[in-house]
Amino acid sequence: MSYLQANDVAKRFNGTSALAGVDLAVEQGESLALLGPSGCGKTTLLRILAGLEVPDRGDITLEGETLTGPARFVAPEQRRIGMVFQDWALFPHMTVARNVAFGLGKAGSNGRVSETLDLVGLSHLADRYPDELSGGQAQRVAVARALAPRPRVLLFDEPFSNLDTGLRTRIRADVAALMREVRMTSIFVTHDQEESFVVGDRVAVMREGRIEQVGRPADVYQNPASSWVATFVGEANVLGGVATNGHVSTAVGEVPLAGPLRGPCEVVIRPEYLVVGRGDQGVVSAVEFYGHDTTYQVALNGTKLVARVIAAPDFAPGDRVSVSYAGPGAAAFAAAGS
Repeated sequence: MSYLQANDVAKRFNGTSALAGVDLAVEQGESLALLGPSGCGKTTLLRILAGLEVPDRGDITLEGETLTGPARFVAPEQRRIGMVFQDWALFPHMTVARNVAFGLGKAGSNGRVSETLDLVGLSHLADRYPDELSGGQAQRVAVARALAPRPRVLLFDEPFSNLDTGLRTRIRADVAALMREVRMTSIFVTHDQEESFVVGDRVAVMREGRIEQVGRPADVYQNPASSWVATFVGEANVLGGVATNGHVSTAVGEVPLAGPLRGPCEVVIRPEYLVVGRGDQGVVSAVEFYGHDTTYQVALNGTKLVARVIAAPDFAPGDRVSVSYAGPGAAAFAAAGS
């Protein structure tokens, strides 16, 4: 049995299914990213794990102990599961130190508060109030308050969404590194694919109340379980073709396949594996230069493609180009009805 486990968890609200029989396993010390679009059930699952919602069916176990089940329900405050909310929920009338101590209840001690503030690098701000902190500092105080009681699991509900882009990138990397340093079992809810890959040792991709795929970030990206997962976890060109002898014929030529497949199919081609050169196959319809790379949109025989190159732009809208594939075996799925 895994350290934290959800078995066949289902939940409906006003007749609408939020979770449709979710199974999830998290190992001790692991950081799991729960990734999915808005409304897919991520936060509902998180709240059920925390004991803030009761499922219609299913059970939750932690270290072999049943927390939620047909005959048992452990109250949230007795689960030793911490939670960091989207809005951080700091008390404005309390100093940083008192906010952190609040999470300790009657067992609070100055030593534990100082130790936890040291851990997040905020000892020098112990006497400040929340309105005197930057967004990144407030986020770390929220993490410190959740860590102070030494929870068995720490849950994060879209914790970085209120930060601007630059700060968000830095803080999420810092928090992910801290979780790994203290070997805290943690679950991060996010709808951002890039963020899920940074914070998660593994990623669980959710859709419409179900988990579509669980795996290491690189595995989910390179070997998606469906074309929907492929397009959700990163940019992807999904092209039709016919698979034979380990290859599929597509608008960009022969593409090697990652697994056995024959007949009509859809093949997933990541933009970074397309090579754009001078030629007469298609027309560049748009160019986006990001400094570190360039993205081309190309109209090719009635197919719209996205290609990404690590270089400054060589082509402009209206230029005629060739497009070919230069990558590893690609994921492909049998076409509907085939």
